[in-house]
Amino acid sequence: MRIDDLLQKALNLEDLTAEEGVFLFENAATAELMFVGNRLRQHHVPGNVVTWIIDRNANTTNVCIANCKFCNFFRRPGHEESYVTTLEQYCQKIEETFALGGEQLLLQGGHHPELGLDYYTKLFRQLKEWYPNLKLHALGPPEIAHITKLEQSTHYEVLKALKESGLDSLPGAGAEILDDRVRRLISAGKCGADEWLDVMRAAHKLGLTTSATMMFGHIETNLERMEHLVKIRQVQSEKPEGAKGFLAFIPWPFQDYDTILRKLKRARNTCTGDEYIRMIAMSRIMLPNVINVQASWLTVGKQVGQLCLHAGANDFGSIMIEENVVSAAGARFRFTAEGIQEAIREAGFTPQLRNQEYEYRELPANILQQDLDREKMIVD
Repeated sequence: MRIDDLLQKALNLEDLTAEEGVFLFENAATAELMFVGNRLRQHHVPGNVVTWIIDRNANTTNVCIANCKFCNFFRRPGHEESYVTTLEQYCQKIEETFALGGEQLLLQGGHHPELGLDYYTKLFRQLKEWYPNLKLHALGPPEIAHITKLEQSTHYEVLKALKESGLDSLPGAGAEILDDRVRRLISAGKCGADEWLDVMRAAHKLGLTTSATMMFGHIETNLERMEHLVKIRQVQSEKPEGAKGFLAFIPWPFQDYDTILRKLKRARNTCTGDEYIRMIAMSRIMLPNVINVQASWLTVGKQVGQLCLHAGANDFGSIMIEENVVSAAGARFRFTAEGIQEAIREAGFTPQLRNQEYEYRELPANILQQDLDREKMIVD
C-alpha cells in the first residue's frame, strides 16, 4: 500500500477497505489527512458555511438495565435517584427551548423494563398535540431494539408506530463501536452490532432521517474503528431511493470520568486533539456516501473543534441547552448561541442555523438581535 495511492482513491470517492483505512490512519501525516478531508467536505458541501442547531437533550428516564460500563447517567430500577420525566416537566423544557430559539427535542433515555411502545406512542402524540411545531429527534437503535423485545414485535413495526405518533428522525445513539467483541465488554446489555444496523435499515425503509455515531478511544482497535465506518457506509449504500438515510456522522472520544471502565482500569480516554482531528478526516475518507460530518466540540472543546472544520467537518452541532449523559462522564464544554457562531467565525467560516434535516433556518429574533448588538459594539 502507498499513502498517495490511497489518498487519491479517497479523492476519487472510491470505497477504501478497513485495512486500507488503518494503513492511512497509522501512516499518513495529519496535514495530508486534513487536506483530503477538507477537499471531500468541499465536494459534498461546497462553500464556506458551517451549520449548527439549537436543541435540547432531554431524557425520558434514567432507569436502565443495559448496565453500560462507560455510563454514569443510568440508575437501576428502584434506585432512590431514578426518575421518569413527567408531562409537566416536558412542557417546561419545551417552552424554555422555544424561548431560546430551538424547535427540537433530542429525547432519549435508558432501557426501562416497564416503558414499552404504548408509553412512547402516547407521549409523542401528546407532545405533538400540545406543540405541533415541535420536532422529535428521539430514541435510538438500542432503545428501539429494547422496545421491540418488550413488544415481541419487529423493528419496522415499532418504528412505524412511533413515526405515526410523531417521531421525526432517529438519532444514531448507542453505536459505540459496531463490533460485538467490544460491545460484550462495554455494553453487553445493549443490542449487538448487527441489530443496531438492522434498526437503521428499517428506519431508512420508512423514510426516517437518521444519523450515525462512533464513540472511540476505549478498548477498540484501529481496525475495529475502520470496520465500524465500513459498516455505516454499507448500510447507507442500501437505503431506498429517495431516502436520506444517514444524513450525518458524529464521532466523539470516550469520556472516562468516574466510569466503571476507568475504575476497573480497563480503559482511559487517551484521545489527543490530533487523534480526534485525524478521525474526523478519516470519517470523510471512509464515508464518501454520507454528506455531513459533525465535530463534537462538547467532548473536545472549542479549539480542536475549530481545527476539525478544516479537516472535513462541516457542522458544529448544537449549543445543547441541556445534556446529561456525556456530561456525567466528564464532558465539560459549553456554548451559547452567540459563542458557537463566534467560534465558527474565528475558524474562518460563516455560521448558519439549521434544522435536523440540515435545512437552513432563519435566526430567531432574540438571537439576531444579540448578533446585531455585537456587530454594533465592534463598529463603535
